[in-house]
Amino acid sequence: MKKVKTNGFTLIELLVVLVIVSILATIVLVSLGSVRAKARDARRESDIRQMMLAMEMYYDSVLKYPEKGTLGTTVQPPTVIGVYLSPVPEDPGATPPACVGGYQWRGNTGASQQYCLWACLESGVFFAASPKGTRMLENAPTGLDCW
Repeated sequence: MKKVKTNGFTLIELLVVLVIVSILATIVLVSLGSVRAKARDARRESDIRQMMLAMEMYYDSVLKYPEKGTLGTTVQPPTVIGVYLSPVPEDPGATPPACVGGYQWRGNTGASQQYCLWACLESGVFFAASPKGTRMLENAPTGLDCW
């Protein structure tokens, strides 16, 4: 009897390779999810800093911060800063249920001339900005208490 030599792979070898490739693909996709969340948080922080800078540039021009809304109500950033920041940033999405969500802006209280910009990060903390600077907060700011 002659031994016939075949070139190619057996079904078992192909299945083993497919299982290994699928396991590796799963690991890569799982690790990319956390990277995307960190990227969205970095964008939120950057957008809040840009909005803070636009508010300060507006203050330099007009000698007051723009008024919008009532104290305690959450509204979009004033369109007036669109002159200094165009377009006004929007939330990149995928906010977890623990967060209030999106970018929040609370207007000044008249003579006190202050504001509080904040964004809910996917880790559940809040990134806040005010005329005093930026800060991480455990809970959402109420009123103008960024600090």
